[in-house]
Amino acid sequence: MSSTDPHAEARRALAICNACGYCNGFCDVFESARLRPALTDTDLEHLAHLCHHCRNCLYACQYAPPHPFAVNVPRALTELRHHAYLRHAWPRPLARLLVDGPASALLVALATIALVLGAVLALVPHTVLFAAHQGPGAFYAVIPWGWMSLLAALPLGWSLLAVTVSLRRVWREGASAGEPPPAWRDWRAALADLATLRNLRGGGPGCNDLDDRPSHWRRRLHHTLLLGLLGCLAATTVATVYHHLLGLQAPYPWWSLPVVLGTLGGLAMTIATFGLAWLTLRADPTPSTSASRGADAALLALLAAVALSGLALLGWRATAAMGVLLALHLATVIAFFLLIPYSKLVHGGYRALALLREAAAKRRRTRRGAGDASTTG
Repeated sequence: MSSTDPHAEARRALAICNACGYCNGFCDVFESARLRPALTDTDLEHLAHLCHHCRNCLYACQYAPPHPFAVNVPRALTELRHHAYLRHAWPRPLARLLVDGPASALLVALATIALVLGAVLALVPHTVLFAAHQGPGAFYAVIPWGWMSLLAALPLGWSLLAVTVSLRRVWREGASAGEPPPAWRDWRAALADLATLRNLRGGGPGCNDLDDRPSHWRRRLHHTLLLGLLGCLAATTVATVYHHLLGLQAPYPWWSLPVVLGTLGGLAMTIATFGLAWLTLRADPTPSTSASRGADAALLALLAAVALSGLALLGWRATAAMGVLLALHLATVIAFFLLIPYSKLVHGGYRALALLREAAAKRRRTRRGAGDASTTG
């Protein structure tokens, strides 16, 4: 059974779940839904972002298709998440990028690559672009440091602003009247859940990544991807310190900290993106939607392009191909930065807020329970 309103279908499915209660130990969604019997639209969007899409509930559910109730909580919450991304995207006209998914990502990536490569071909003398440059400052002989930094900083700054506006909307919309701000312990609990991906453990045995057999592969690959991104961020940060504080210009030796961190980060991103793509291709499509699968594919392809172009630049930086590879890597990074607010990557922010709100709600329930116990005693 389905509905054109994603809230209605999610409400129907979770109302049945509240009456059943079999899946309460799988993740935080079902316990939280049980404590929200009204299942308002705000409640449902909170639950949708709280869901980590581990799929265990579908395979454990006695009311799942082909039962007449056709309960499919992962799919219902996936549809609702996509609806929420569209509604909260800022600026609103650019939400269309979320609708088109892979087509939008491909168009933006190709347009960015064409613009950057075209500008480099037009502005950089071919005797410089196609020459082998070595030693400190070799990259900046092709693209000056100032331009390289500006071209990356502008789209990143725009995306951070867009994501901040969207997340602020989500948080304010989900706040109930008189709700106190989260305490420090709530932040710690939410960060711990986010870092460990506790809700991707499926209650312990793992998630149904491929079929009805649980595994921990998707959680491990998510961790690998996160470590890869953090490694690349650390490499960029250390390189900035080298450049501005130590007066050392890239490219750096193979054994230097920026290169080691960047190499490990790029390899981790490559392994994770291909691994997650393999899981997505092999997975049962029943718990997901075509829109979510397309968004997954677009993000993984873009992340793989960033990682592989960076590794290619590292491998051939001392050759005549360095200039073109540098422009290509810069273009993929710019495209990635531009698409952050309108890609599947934004789910990390929404999920973090849901975990924070849930941690605060748990703390308040525990405190009320302790107060009731002391009063009774």
